[in-house]
Amino acid sequence: MSDTLTLPAETRERAGKGASRALRREGRTPAVIYGNNEEPIAIHVEEKELIRQLGTGHFFNSIVEVEINGKKVRTLPKDVALHPVTDFPLHADFLRLSKNATVHVNVPVAFANEELSPGLKRGGVLNIVRHELELVCPADKIPDEISIDVTGFDVGESIHASHVTLPAGVEQAITDRDFTIATIAAPSALKSEEGDTTKSEGEGETAE
Repeated sequence: MSDTLTLPAETRERAGKGASRALRREGRTPAVIYGNNEEPIAIHVEEKELIRQLGTGHFFNSIVEVEINGKKVRTLPKDVALHPVTDFPLHADFLRLSKNATVHVNVPVAFANEELSPGLKRGGVLNIVRHELELVCPADKIPDEISIDVTGFDVGESIHASHVTLPAGVEQAITDRDFTIATIAAPSALKSEEGDTTKSEGEGETAE
């Protein structure tokens, strides 16, 4: 399960583009907390700390306790707008969570037992189609990652959503199709050999 992060914040007295620009010049990032049938709270956070937490790699599937005047608000990060040139954060959105909230998150995938895949042992390439899975789970049980076992998969075979074993209480958000997560592609040498063989056969037929 992802760790809970803590992000100190202060309330914003003024809104608007001018006020937001002034905050950014001071090294602060404007943000808002919304949801759970409560009034939104306009806040600002330290830019450096927000960048540090974004750099953890699991910011968007972690519970973030935003601390305002000594009070912690339990949230899930929903969006961070970045500057198109510098990539510095311009604005952040946090969804307020209730005690027993269920959340929709994107969780990265990792592949296990590659040495037990006949296709990969033969030099095949693991072609990842989806680097993340869309999941629905309790807010306090968000997985850090989903491990997918590739044991037994050979060249030309695909790994689908139905092959994934999820933790208890966690479900796939996409349920209307058995989508592809990865495939075992043929190694370049094998493709080259097959191509040469096909070419030779074609030339032989032409000569006849």
